[in-house]
Amino acid sequence: MNLKEKIKSLSATLLKEVITNRRHLHTYPELSFQEYKTAQFVAQKLKSMGIEPTEGVAGTGLVAYIKGQNPESKVIALRADIDALPIQEANDVAYKSQHEGVMHACGHDVHTASLLGAAQILQNIKNEFEGTVKLIFQPGEEKIPGGASLMIKEGVLEPQNHVPAPSGILGQHVMPFLPVGTVGFKSGQYMASTDELYIRVIGKGGHGAMPNHCIDPVLISAHMIVALQQIVSRRAKPILPSVLSFGKVIAQGATNVIPNEVYIEGTFRTFDEEWRKEAHIQMKQIAIGLVEAMGGKCDFDIQVGYPYLNNHPELTDRIRKQAEDYLGKEQVRDLELWMAAEDFAFYSQKIDACFYRLGTGNEAKKTTYSVHTPHFDIDEDALEIGMGLMAWLAVQELNS
Repeated sequence: MNLKEKIKSLSATLLKEVITNRRHLHTYPELSFQEYKTAQFVAQKLKSMGIEPTEGVAGTGLVAYIKGQNPESKVIALRADIDALPIQEANDVAYKSQHEGVMHACGHDVHTASLLGAAQILQNIKNEFEGTVKLIFQPGEEKIPGGASLMIKEGVLEPQNHVPAPSGILGQHVMPFLPVGTVGFKSGQYMASTDELYIRVIGKGGHGAMPNHCIDPVLISAHMIVALQQIVSRRAKPILPSVLSFGKVIAQGATNVIPNEVYIEGTFRTFDEEWRKEAHIQMKQIAIGLVEAMGGKCDFDIQVGYPYLNNHPELTDRIRKQAEDYLGKEQVRDLELWMAAEDFAFYSQKIDACFYRLGTGNEAKKTTYSVHTPHFDIDEDALEIGMGLMAWLAVQELNS
């Protein structure tokens, strides 16, 4: 039996256990940087494989190593995120979240279970590959500043424990819009940067029948939101996709009450770091200038989030070819630019990185709901590919 067949056989054998692990994680989700029991579960599973993890990295993260032959020759890192979202699950399944208002609605339970499965495979075949696989179980992907940035600060991409720095890093993410059995890749720019906007427009409240005695922050906010759209429509270069959206506007007035202030939250996303910084300046200038011209005051706070995610072209090309070899060329799809964000981008700004998509959609099993929704779920057959492909890609990259 050759190595590919062995990995596929191990994936099939481990599938039931990995599904059990995924369901446990799904049942007991934990929010960003609060993944204490999740981390304990991961540590226990690794120890049962004979893998001794380093715990408490960036709070609740874990790092572990699987050393093959000549372990210092080359290191490849595999990453999974472990946190959940503040969403109330609406699925009626045996493994439904038991934590009120918390759900693995972005598939991080899948990522963690898949990496645990890949770890078991790699541990079983460690005499058949060169180098070292570095396992990264990362907290806090869903919340700024992002667990990836904190793990990097704690040296996860540097030489540690007498192991060289990783030459590259791989990550996978569920994709309900891809059918189970397929994976997707995009070389170069893939996912957008993300920044959070928090704005207070302060005026002077009063009776709605006497607006002449007020400085109406509702009217001012409406003008400001419209004016800010020129950041995308008139200021950004046409070749630079950008998004500016506002998802929360709170004006605590009434039918006949003009409030004193309006609170607004939004997001800005793009694919160019220089333009991103310039857009921050321009947004503040437009907002503050317009609001003050209309008699109000404006507090405009930008919480700088994740950079854009760049898939290293040469690494991604190699990984894609290996995925085609493992799954068949027809099962590997092309991806387009994705305006969503992912803190894996921090790794991609530091070392060669490849972030790909694992198809989990199945119309018959009703697993095509988008991530970040109460009905998100997966076709668990995807876990066999999730663990096997990740193990295969790591071994091939080390042996290349």
